Amino acid sequence: MQNELPPGAAAASPRPAPSPEEIRAQLDRIVRSPEFPPSGRSVAFLIYVMEEALAGRADRIKGYSIAVEVFKRSAGFTQDDPVVRIEAGRLRRILERYYLVAGQNDPILIDIPKGGYAPSIRWRDPAPDAVVIRSDEDAAMATAGYGLRPPAVRRRWLALALGAVVIGSSYALAQQFHFRPASSHGPTLFIAPFANLGDGPNAENYTAGLTEELLTAFPRFKEITVLSREPLKSRGPEGASPQAGSEPDAQFFLGGGVRVSGNLVRVTARLIDTETNEILWSQTYDDDIRTRDEFAIQSDIANKVASAVAQPYGVMAKADAANPPISRLGTRACTLSFYSYRAELSAERHAQVRDCLEATVARYPSFATAWAMLSIVYLDEGRFRFNTRTEAATPIERSLRAARRGVQNDPDNVRAMQALMTALFFSNQVREALKVGEQALETNPSDTELLGEFGTRVAMSGQWKRGALLLDRALALNPGGADYYHGTRALAAYMLHDHETALVEIKEADLQRFPLYHAVAAVIYVDAGMIDDARREAALFNKMRPDFIPNIVAELKSRNFQPADRARMITDIRKAGLPAVDEVVSMVLPSDSSSTQEPR
Repeated sequence: MQNELPPGAAAASPRPAPSPEEIRAQLDRIVRSPEFPPSGRSVAFLIYVMEEALAGRADRIKGYSIAVEVFKRSAGFTQDDPVVRIEAGRLRRILERYYLVAGQNDPILIDIPKGGYAPSIRWRDPAPDAVVIRSDEDAAMATAGYGLRPPAVRRRWLALALGAVVIGSSYALAQQFHFRPASSHGPTLFIAPFANLGDGPNAENYTAGLTEELLTAFPRFKEITVLSREPLKSRGPEGASPQAGSEPDAQFFLGGGVRVSGNLVRVTARLIDTETNEILWSQTYDDDIRTRDEFAIQSDIANKVASAVAQPYGVMAKADAANPPISRLGTRACTLSFYSYRAELSAERHAQVRDCLEATVARYPSFATAWAMLSIVYLDEGRFRFNTRTEAATPIERSLRAARRGVQNDPDNVRAMQALMTALFFSNQVREALKVGEQALETNPSDTELLGEFGTRVAMSGQWKRGALLLDRALALNPGGADYYHGTRALAAYMLHDHETALVEIKEADLQRFPLYHAVAAVIYVDAGMIDDARREAALFNKMRPDFIPNIVAELKSRNFQPADRARMITDIRKAGLPAVDEVVSMVLPSDSSSTQEPR
């Protein structure tokens, strides 16, 4: 195409489009920046697509050419290999980070728009007719030397600009009425259809069924956003991949394969960090169709994968905590801090998390998970005496309000139901609390945070055996879960006279900054005959919570311990050296003013 105005075109813009030299200077500035990874495929990817565009070949930039030219794949490369899509997503995030940090004042903006691999090149504050290579169509219209757009293209971009104004207005209106995309609050996961690596119709049916189960199990975890391709029914019999670039950008990629040989089934699953290409987690599951129903196998494996990958202390959460996307540093930092606080249970962390969550729900009032977390943090003010406030509403009243707000915003949000269950439990509405817990468990039986908390509430209500089984299930699904649940499992073992398990679990619970950990450790050591250890733990507990022992009966009642369980704990606390009075004596003693304070 000649570098001239077509018939009827508008006059040239007073500001010329970026020249090839200016563009190459900007490219050099980017790849030399400390914000751009010096190693890996991103540099080669970016240079390749830029040089192709500068040479006037933007219309030839395809996934196949990138795979062969940049990643040295063989000529037999197919779109089932996700390498180009993963690397493109990574490069987009690197460029986003670069322009947010080192390139804030750079004159030329370079991007790889979603939906393709041809680069977008424009002035930071472009003149009306500046050239932006965004797609194959645009590349064909532009000259090799970056001439002007024809009128049709300018009209199209004017329409897009007007559309952007409408979208911006809609977004402002949405903010006013508190609507917010779920993906702004948590990590995004792309689930690819699992590959059929077996033989015969059984393999095909099993593979499709497993993918469907995964797409059902993962969205139950409200802390993440789950993305996928078009519905299975539109893919054809082999579940063929769509064209490169059609997948949405995601932080994590889940894929795998299914092998079926006779009655034997093997499923392999992998979670990949799309920014680094690192395999964060992988697992193999073997089963026999003769011993279990095909549907049961598919559902079981999908729930196991979802529990390992998506639950609050799982693989995605840990990776996201280590490197959260820039676009989510605000709200995501709050939710990640909540789980860090829950793992530690310290007053210092509590104050920080409470302030952060209050700011988050003020900004995003429809964010159900944040309301749920705030409910639990408010509850901890009362039950643990963490940073209590002198307000008209008690911590439990504020906790209940926040939990109900979360459930109203999202009735299927398991974290909100968990918060409501816990707040009801500490409001002495045990029956209602356990009913909500059962509903939450039915909604997502793979959520280990829920399993742990529900198991704790069931146990403390006097059902120690069932509570222990629920806690065991939570810890089996997520061995690296919160230390808090190891502590409550230790207490359940103590109540069930299982000394060996109690000792193992209390040592697994590393909660040195949590006062009640030391109280539980003290009674467990008394029961095991380790009196010196018991006295040491009891002394630490009394130093951290001097208000507890004078009001021990009220404290245990506030947690819904049954009379026989209260009596046993008080007896063992006394053996550990603390002056705890039993229930009969406490009834005839003058009431301590602190006993009427908020239950903990």
